[in-house]
Amino acid sequence: MGRNANPVDPVPLSRSSRSTLGPTAAAMITGDTLFATIARTICEADCLPRKEFFEAWEVARRVRRRFRGGPVVELAAGHGLLSAILILLDDTTPHATCIDPREPQSHQRVMAVLERRWPRLEGRVHFEQGRLEDTVVPPGALLISVHACGVLTDRVLDLAIQARCRVAVLPCCHAMDLCDSSGLEAWMDGPMAVDATRVARLRAADFTVRCATIPAEITPYNRLIMGQPAER
Repeated sequence: MGRNANPVDPVPLSRSSRSTLGPTAAAMITGDTLFATIARTICEADCLPRKEFFEAWEVARRVRRRFRGGPVVELAAGHGLLSAILILLDDTTPHATCIDPREPQSHQRVMAVLERRWPRLEGRVHFEQGRLEDTVVPPGALLISVHACGVLTDRVLDLAIQARCRVAVLPCCHAMDLCDSSGLEAWMDGPMAVDATRVARLRAADFTVRCATIPAEITPYNRLIMGQPAER
């Protein structure tokens, strides 16, 4: 087992590397777990940085411990792997919509290999080019975003509060001149103050909030915020 290996799904690869998951990496991934099978399948696409695969997997499995069912809306989605993994982990999710101002070439390549391996995914992950602010949130949806930079994370939370829907965000690139930190920098570092303020804001909006982290060896921006509106 490699030094950075997951104790459940051993993969002897650096989890923070931006090197592409491709055929060379596939030869190093063993086992028949869902994690290992997805990893080898993504290697066939030969287009995603390792780091982004591990981020998507670690976020998806933590979110699925809390939230099941309902459609997924992934904002600042990029390649959309996170949406596909969420469906693979919970088949009661009918479909997912990936929203981003532009569709990267990696989206089609990733979905092609995943749908070939899991035909039940076909037609269930849709990509829409558009702005976050114009997103229509379907009833019972889960809003999710990994590394929506700076104030984009706050806009995701704005949308969740407005729509009264479940939300999960992994913030990054905290813009201290734009993000609200509630003046907490005297007690904690700036990015932590911003994320603590985000948690307080969700709770003030009558959301139940759960905080978690993904492994710091993948990314230093590893704080996961999950919120669910209280029933009224």
